[in-house]
Amino acid sequence: MDSLTPAEFARLTSVSRETVERLQVYADLLIKWQARINLVGPATIPDLWRRHMLDSAQLAPLLPGGPVLDLGSGAGFPGLVLAIMTGLPVHLVESDGRKCAFLREAIRLTGASASVHNRRIEALAPLVPAPLVVTARALAPLDRLLEMAAPFLGGATECLFLKGRGGEEELTQAAKGWTMTVERRASQADPSGLIIHLRGVHRGRDE
Repeated sequence: MDSLTPAEFARLTSVSRETVERLQVYADLLIKWQARINLVGPATIPDLWRRHMLDSAQLAPLLPGGPVLDLGSGAGFPGLVLAIMTGLPVHLVESDGRKCAFLREAIRLTGASASVHNRRIEALAPLVPAPLVVTARALAPLDRLLEMAAPFLGGATECLFLKGRGGEEELTQAAKGWTMTVERRASQADPSGLIIHLRGVHRGRDE
């Protein structure tokens, strides 16, 4: 499979030229910083626009609004991409100080509507407004993700989690301890990937 170009990304996502330009600034910065700190897997850099940009961008049409809480943001996927694309307020949570420095610089250069929280997720609950959406990518198995997200889940909160080939198995495991309405979508970026869209998440089983 050939690497995805920015022009092909724009066609697949129907974003404006200005948005692609801002995402290009982000991509260029990531490649520059990657030489100093490991932001993403080195093997994914040649196909950055598919493996990271498109993978994140496919969540944008599914967002019901904001604020968005992105758990374990790492290099900013999917949270920073969503902030650039949608203009919604996004809270990026990352415990690694070096990655937070990168995220702050990316926000400064792109003008993204995002803020960075350099702390562990467990210490965040009192500090951010209740999110309308919780997102995460490559952070933890689904049952553990739901434990992390639990302090932020209100009745209207939705979860959008990007998963690989083990997504269905993780759903089966999580359903043993959580009640939720599940919508599955195939990934545009990864043939073996899955978008798990959850609503009405609460602990325990409904009888």
